Amino acid sequence: MVVIENLLNLDEDRMGIFMFGPYTTTKGNFDNVCYMGNKVFGKIDNILRSSYDTQEPSSHVNDLKNNAMWPKISHINNRIFRSSVEYFHSLDALFVPLPLVTRMISSPGAVYGKKAINYTTDTCPITLDWFDLSQKAFLSESSQIYLEISLIQQNIDHVFSIYNSFRKEQTDATHLSEFHHIEYEGKVTQEKNEEIALGLVNKIIRDLVAFESASLRHFLPDQKIKELVDFVENPNKNIHRVTFTEALDALYRDTKNEKYKKFTLNGNFGSWEEIRLTEIYDGMMIVKRFPLLEVPFYHAIVEGSSPEVAENSDFIWPGYREFIGSGLRVRSQKELENKVLIFNLPRNDYLPYLQTRQFPDYQSSAGFGLGWERLTQGLLQMPFIWSASHFPRSDKTLAL
Repeated sequence: MVVIENLLNLDEDRMGIFMFGPYTTTKGNFDNVCYMGNKVFGKIDNILRSSYDTQEPSSHVNDLKNNAMWPKISHINNRIFRSSVEYFHSLDALFVPLPLVTRMISSPGAVYGKKAINYTTDTCPITLDWFDLSQKAFLSESSQIYLEISLIQQNIDHVFSIYNSFRKEQTDATHLSEFHHIEYEGKVTQEKNEEIALGLVNKIIRDLVAFESASLRHFLPDQKIKELVDFVENPNKNIHRVTFTEALDALYRDTKNEKYKKFTLNGNFGSWEEIRLTEIYDGMMIVKRFPLLEVPFYHAIVEGSSPEVAENSDFIWPGYREFIGSGLRVRSQKELENKVLIFNLPRNDYLPYLQTRQFPDYQSSAGFGLGWERLTQGLLQMPFIWSASHFPRSDKTLAL
């Protein structure tokens, strides 16, 4: 690992604030997120005002041909894929081919104020007709439910998938309508699950620095690559774990805005807050224990919690957004049946999932999903998620 050793010898006095993401905030200005720039893209004063240019696909083929950054991203993406597969194989995790068409939406939204939702109208799956069936089908939002079901097989303890996911969301700087998930599920505790997720990130960064340093340097100065190395070499210094309550408290102390006194995700924990937290704590954030009824139904409750919170956590890339979502899954048939009622899930559609908890030898699991394009965008400090994707899919065009 000569590249890593050389980078570790860089002058420590040149190290500024630990912040290798693409964005920064202005205290109290909730409508402004500044893009800091990299070696390819210049600074943008407010990324929130930027939108996807529908004319861009018309020149995209020429751009792929002539713009030197695309081969670099290809090499980086290939290394991310290779490192991920190697890492999961080191855990004896099995790759599982899974469907993209489903009736079981993995993330059917949340419930505010204990009001039941309708998962076919209040959430954002992409729907399609499936032959002559009267029911609508949905494109998968993630592979999580099917990975869970895969674990009922005998002597299978760890599984993973690397697949497309679809969300009926408007494209913005950090959202695509179709993206790629690197997902894991295992018969592990949530604590071990977080350890596995961080191990994957560590493996990817180490391999990129060791084998794709030339591609990284197309986008990043050595100083920024040094920050990546420092991150994996000193995780206890650069990774901060807080509960959602503690995150709100930190935001309130920072801004004095009364909205952060409300224990809710609704309207007070978006992109600005995620970026700001990484600036307050100066590093990657793992925010844990979100309001139970404001996160997907499959997350287990923290027993004895009041207010009720989920045994889950989001990983927030420094100077950027959440790029990993993780959690312990509902442990019992009783708890799952209660969630079915609260979230108004159609029982017939979710029957295969419900059946998993009926086996007397059922073992609880935990898992995570890593957004591939978001990781690439954060790593390379790209301004827009579509600028890190060879063939971006937006809500505005299918031209390419």
